[in-house]
Amino acid sequence: MTDKRAGTGSPDWAYNWGDGTGLLGMDQPEEIDAAFERGEPHVGVAVIGLALNYSDPVAILPRIARALRSDSEELRRQGTVALAHVARLHHSVDTECLALLRTRPRGNEADDDLWTFVRHRRLPLWLWRHHLPQHTKWLLWDRWRA
Repeated sequence: MTDKRAGTGSPDWAYNWGDGTGLLGMDQPEEIDAAFERGEPHVGVAVIGLALNYSDPVAILPRIARALRSDSEELRRQGTVALAHVARLHHSVDTECLALLRTRPRGNEADDDLWTFVRHRRLPLWLWRHHLPQHTKWLLWDRWRA
């Protein structure tokens, strides 16, 4: 199998937009843009793949924001998962994704991963309000019980 990142020939596999095969290996932001334009049903899986495989969060976050703005609940959920992966792997988030995440129900994957992996001073007050009571309880009570 040819290494798709080395640029040495074409890989022995291809992204299958029909059934989603190979999309978790996505590492081409421009392919995601084209899939959004075509209205591909598995574009959310590809956005998650991009979050897992692409090294530049500045290129990933606008695609996540596009997923979070979608009319499809499933695509918004997949965008939330992708944002959690970016927070975990790159310790990064942008203001647009935070604003879109605020419209999602609290307690999702991205809330927890942002709180855990992104510097707290970069996080908005609404996320502090969600996590601070739990953190304070641990500091004042649970930490000393064991």
